[in-house]
Amino acid sequence: MHSPAPPSITAAAPASVRAELRATLALATPLVAANLLQMGVYSIDVIFVARLGTTELAAATLGVYLYSVLAFAMIGLVSAAAPLIAAELGRRAHAVRQVRRSFRMAMWLAVVAGLATMSVLANGERLLLLTHQDAHVAARAGRFLDILLWATIPAVATGVMRVTASALGRPGWAMLVTGLGLCMGLLGNWLLVFGRAGFPALGLEGSAIASVATSVAMMLAFVLILLLDRKLRRYRLFGHWWRTEWSRLREIFRLGAPIALTMTFEGALFSAAGFLMGLIGVTEVAAHAIALQIAAIAFQVPFGIAQAATIRVGMAYGARDHVWIGRAGRVSLTVGIGFMVFTASLLLIAPRLFVGVYVDPDAPANAALVALALQYLGVAAAFQLFDGAQAVAAGVLRGLQDTRVPMLAALFGYWVIGAGCAVLLGFGAGWQGLGIWWGLAAGLAAVSALLLWRWTARARLGLLPPTLHPN
Repeated sequence: MHSPAPPSITAAAPASVRAELRATLALATPLVAANLLQMGVYSIDVIFVARLGTTELAAATLGVYLYSVLAFAMIGLVSAAAPLIAAELGRRAHAVRQVRRSFRMAMWLAVVAGLATMSVLANGERLLLLTHQDAHVAARAGRFLDILLWATIPAVATGVMRVTASALGRPGWAMLVTGLGLCMGLLGNWLLVFGRAGFPALGLEGSAIASVATSVAMMLAFVLILLLDRKLRRYRLFGHWWRTEWSRLREIFRLGAPIALTMTFEGALFSAAGFLMGLIGVTEVAAHAIALQIAAIAFQVPFGIAQAATIRVGMAYGARDHVWIGRAGRVSLTVGIGFMVFTASLLLIAPRLFVGVYVDPDAPANAALVALALQYLGVAAAFQLFDGAQAVAAGVLRGLQDTRVPMLAALFGYWVIGAGCAVLLGFGAGWQGLGIWWGLAAGLAAVSALLLWRWTARARLGLLPPTLHPN
């Protein structure tokens, strides 16, 4: 007996650019908010542990970094369910069984990917020692990761449920659940790190336990939402969870593996930039961290727009409507790049205001740090445009189920152009930290140019679905 078909979630093409803009903003706004809140969730451990001392702070920083890089990549892997679900909705608005199959296989993949990630994190101390970290810090980070690794499967499963709810027209739940996670993390760290309200003071380990509890709570919240939400429950997403759909699993992996690698290439480039800064000096590292944090916050907006673009273009792809595909892509790119023009202007006009959030810019002791951070933010203002363009361009291409070539473009742009220019300008030309930042800008510019060209050439490259009325 089949489940009843839910109502359409805008499976028909909007009649105008204005209608597409409204649909895109309605989808992107809560996703942007969820991304910003997620940054807070990942930062809570480090913020609380900072009061325990330098060693504990270093251990938490390294542990959270290793965990977040791997977890983020695995979430990218399973996020391939979004364009597949969107395409089914565009192809047939009531595609209940097809949506359920994509969700089920993405959840299976989340468990497998989570177990693989856990096995890597279980060797966290050895990995950190291979990078020549302090032995005591590596040992503490290893014990931290031994607990934190249990958050992996809930986090990746939550990623599947988040993109599914968003594709089915309920993106607001992502914002609310992530807000719940932020509150849970704050409370858990307050109770367990310092031993408040009768709880034991567990220090670093308490922070890891709080993160696991937060991850599990977010997963359970999404399970309840998918079961109880009037619109979502009609899909019976957890029905027949034991049934295999190997062809669908392979399709998700085929699309998702390049997404995961693309995210890894970009994250690794910025991490490598931090290591290069360490070869120059401590002040350069601190200034780099401040400028990069400011840029990362701004990036969450085009990243959320890119997530919405994948769904909007994916629905048009499923409907085989070339006009809609072009309109959805143009709207998303215009909004994403337009916002980054705004943030770039702010960084050029008032950079000291942003630096002042982290350090006192008028304190004599911070003079060198502030001067470097302002230099780096000047470059960040330039690469904001490229960062927004590459993020949204990748999103619209994912809507066309095109991920392998964009991955190769990211590998070339980030690691040949970006890393190469960072080393040449930073050390060969003697520009030091400023040269490294111009290298990052060059890498982002190269990737954005390649992805934008591929989007504009989508018809010639055969990326569009067959249709009776091509654009």
